[in-house]
Amino acid sequence: MTPLHLWLRHEVRPTERRTPIVPGDARRLVERGVRLTVEESPQRIFPIEEYEAAGARVAPAGSWVSAPADTVVLGLKELPDEPARLTHRHVYFGHAYKRQPGAAELLRRFTAGGGALLDLEYLADGQGRRLAAFGFWAGYLGAALAVLQHRGRLTAPLRPTDKGALDETLLRAPGDPDFTALVIGALGRSGRGARTAFATAGVDPTCWDLAETRALDRRTLLDHEVMVNCVLATTPVPPFLRDTDLDAPARRLRTVSDVTCDVGSPLNVLPVYDRTTEWTEPVRRLHKDPPLDLIAIDNLPSLLPRESSIDFSASLLPQLLAFETGGAWGRCLDRYHRARRELGIVEGDAAGE
Repeated sequence: MTPLHLWLRHEVRPTERRTPIVPGDARRLVERGVRLTVEESPQRIFPIEEYEAAGARVAPAGSWVSAPADTVVLGLKELPDEPARLTHRHVYFGHAYKRQPGAAELLRRFTAGGGALLDLEYLADGQGRRLAAFGFWAGYLGAALAVLQHRGRLTAPLRPTDKGALDETLLRAPGDPDFTALVIGALGRSGRGARTAFATAGVDPTCWDLAETRALDRRTLLDHEVMVNCVLATTPVPPFLRDTDLDAPARRLRTVSDVTCDVGSPLNVLPVYDRTTEWTEPVRRLHKDPPLDLIAIDNLPSLLPRESSIDFSASLLPQLLAFETGGAWGRCLDRYHRARRELGIVEGDAAGE
């Protein structure tokens, strides 16, 4: 059997500091016979020298486009716009299976080149439980930024840090007023992270999960001052916030942090905004009177790149070591083909058509 050849690519997004495989786990892959190529990347939290010391081959940033055809290209966030034909199997968060903007164009690129998307969001066991996720850190940071914003201590641009330093900023200071907070999706990975951040900040949030969202008490929701959404809907559900809710004069809600950032999807539970926020401007005012501020950053864990990468890599490593055995990866491939069928994309479709 030909050894698995993994190619860890450079991330094109300037604020993406994370990596799906840390140097220690890179060494474990190499020791188990995996061929590993790692692209140079100036923003990656771990320096290229650590990967080289682990036994990986080093390649220039962006050189995956000319990698051998059987290479599996590994990343986290979006691909560059070129090449138009994607010939490799790619493992990353594609955000293309719920009719998000650009989904059809991306899947046509794979179809045109004969490659495939193995989306990390759908890497799951037989019961649908995700096997590798950044959820805890996304929830933690979503709540942390909401606390800092509500207390008037969030500064821009955002910069990567470590958990110890961030926790110091979350501690309640003299004069900080009490406020009410709500975590929706409190029992999942992201919800646990959000609850942890609130606990560090000295805030005891209301916690909602499936039971509460099935029979949504909208008045109670709007009566909280801070809300963190950790729900990633997979089937249509009534939205948690509507445009009419923003005009409600009795609304106490002032800060919303959307960890899920499902903007553009018909399954979005917060259809009150149409674009995410950025590290340079992390907060957008959705409504002036009464005020409502939004935080919606779609790579939150990159603000704690070392901690989040170490956790994610530890969970992804056993899946990569079992890459050729089917199972979860086979289900990923099936989901890719199903997504193409749902969009009417068939073999022979050219990218951009």
